[in-house]
Amino acid sequence: MASSNFVILTVLLLSLLLLPASCRPAVRTIRDTSQFDSLLKKHSEETGLPVIVDFYSESCGPCRQIAPAYKKLAKEMEGKAVFVKVDVNSQHQLSSRYGVRSMPTFLFFVGGKKFKEFSGAGEQQLRQFTDQSILKAERENVELPFENLMEYYAVNDPMKAEEDVEKVHKACAKQSKAKGACVGGAAAELGRKLNKKYSKRPKTVKRFTPQEKSKEENSEKAEKDTGKQKQKKQSSKNAGSSPLTLSSIPKEDLLAELEKRNLAEAEARDEAEEDDDTDTPPSSTYTPSSFPERVVIIGSGPAGLSAAVYAARAGLKPVVVAPPMGGQLQGKGVDVENYPGLFNVTGPEVVSKMREQAMMFGTVFEGDVVTKIETDERPFKVELKEGKRIETHAVIVATGADSVWLGVEGEYEHRGAGVSSCATCDGHLFRDQTVVVVGGGDSAMEDALVLSRTSKEVVVVVRRDVLRASKVLADRVQEKSNIKIVWNSTVEEIKGGVLPAEAVEEGEEPTEPKKVVKAAVVKNSSTGETAEIACDAVFVAIGHSPNTEFLGGQIKESSEHKGYLAVDGMSSRTSVPGIFAAGDSADAVYRQAITSAGSGAMAALDVERYLSEHGLGNEEEEFERQMMEEMMADEVVDDSGGYNAYENANAGAGRKESSKAPEKPKKEEKKEEKKEEKKEEVKKEEEDEEHIEL
Repeated sequence: MASSNFVILTVLLLSLLLLPASCRPAVRTIRDTSQFDSLLKKHSEETGLPVIVDFYSESCGPCRQIAPAYKKLAKEMEGKAVFVKVDVNSQHQLSSRYGVRSMPTFLFFVGGKKFKEFSGAGEQQLRQFTDQSILKAERENVELPFENLMEYYAVNDPMKAEEDVEKVHKACAKQSKAKGACVGGAAAELGRKLNKKYSKRPKTVKRFTPQEKSKEENSEKAEKDTGKQKQKKQSSKNAGSSPLTLSSIPKEDLLAELEKRNLAEAEARDEAEEDDDTDTPPSSTYTPSSFPERVVIIGSGPAGLSAAVYAARAGLKPVVVAPPMGGQLQGKGVDVENYPGLFNVTGPEVVSKMREQAMMFGTVFEGDVVTKIETDERPFKVELKEGKRIETHAVIVATGADSVWLGVEGEYEHRGAGVSSCATCDGHLFRDQTVVVVGGGDSAMEDALVLSRTSKEVVVVVRRDVLRASKVLADRVQEKSNIKIVWNSTVEEIKGGVLPAEAVEEGEEPTEPKKVVKAAVVKNSSTGETAEIACDAVFVAIGHSPNTEFLGGQIKESSEHKGYLAVDGMSSRTSVPGIFAAGDSADAVYRQAITSAGSGAMAALDVERYLSEHGLGNEEEEFERQMMEEMMADEVVDDSGGYNAYENANAGAGRKESSKAPEKPKKEEKKEEKKEEKKEEVKKEEEDEEHIEL
């Protein structure tokens, strides 16, 4: 009895292992280096498809901005390219292997070899490099069989001996590394050379076809079918003989099958997570209206989202226009500790909850960048980068502020190559290395604490002899053993170098040399002496500049703080009636998440008051009211038909006897007069016709 139960258990185990795999998502998540290497090898040897890789981080604002475009592109190019993503926080081995030094970074592989690379959230460049990779893969999807090469030489160079032709073919096969076959870039290059010499190309065949791209899936299915047959045979055999034991199944086979099933389940989870995290629900996506919006909020940080919550609760149906980045709070890798009611949560979590709350009350989002606001005419016209234009009665500017740069030699040249303003985004790329943080405020201290978790040493360069940061942060930094502070000093120059170019084989396109940071030149303000700090990265945290350039000077700025918008007294009103400011775009003093959220609420309340006082934002309701009045009027006029028992029986039902009909507009009265005149004319014509017939 025990042996039969054991047989059943073993059969069930094998059945679970042989279950079919689920469909792969449009963008796959790489979980380890072996999976990535296997994927490159597979598409190099079995499908010929290019592989596009997105190195990202959950806390990286630009990564979040480009993510929807990346997934959309993956769906568009399905069957033409393979799209994967690598989280540098968990897969730092891969980011180190390919020298990724900023995020997002995109790598493009053709034939298992790196073809292109760029860093940044540029959708146009992403599409351009993807198209080039697909074109190269299609161009190299060729094979030159030995027989075809023999035929080619027989026609174009009959004196060529077969041994010599065989040497040419073997050289091509060696270069393409495809087990004796002349394929891919090597075959294409050989064809170009022969065409140059003999003015004619040899006849090639396609190496991969769409049917063959699913060869692996077919082979897996065949293996599973065979396994099931063997399983049935073994079960029937064991039924009449000795019982099946686990020892009869090779351990390697069981582990391999389990690993395969775990990978399939992980990819299925990735697909579900992507659908939840990346796609914005249709109800929260902005749809252009025939009427002007009541209010457009520019910015999706604490100020913009707080304004959205208050405006939505007031029934203003706000439209938030901003890339999905979430402002400065999105880039905080340390816990948010100075926002009442929140603890043990990071900046991205706070922004995510704010966004959910705004959506819950009816806020809609447009993931674009505002380039201009036309204030000469009313309603305002908000122009977007992608060419859209939104008309609105009121605008809340909550665009926040961007990082201020040092402006020293070598800084601009090495941005994205070791110089960064986001430690949370790029810090993991410099694991076990020495990094420099420039600044003495809260932002600099937060960056230093984040970097201390992964970096070997963190050097903080402060231009004074004290820290401007809060005491709590300052104490934590000075308690860290791997954080060193250089007082009374400024960074004068950032020195860098170039990594050795990667070795390329014949026929391959050379890759561009990579810039890297080597050192920061620091000057002591007390002694005037300079010194070099050897480092691998420099993180700048010296302050922020408001994002108000797109306004083109149409709104009055603060006389004391350049670029910051001036507001009227304690309100959020700006110099242009109908435009309001909130958050860091108008606050040069406090610049805190909680003060930004408060000013966002103020702006929404000011907008509601402004719209009510000026009677704006009611076009849609007015239109619906007029339409209803016209319909009611038409019903009264058209009541000249035959007798209807149901209508006449219910006439006046539910209507108060003393109720007085509302006065009709003059236009409606004229309309009814014309209809009455037309009825009289028709009646007269009928009487005339009746008289003639008599």
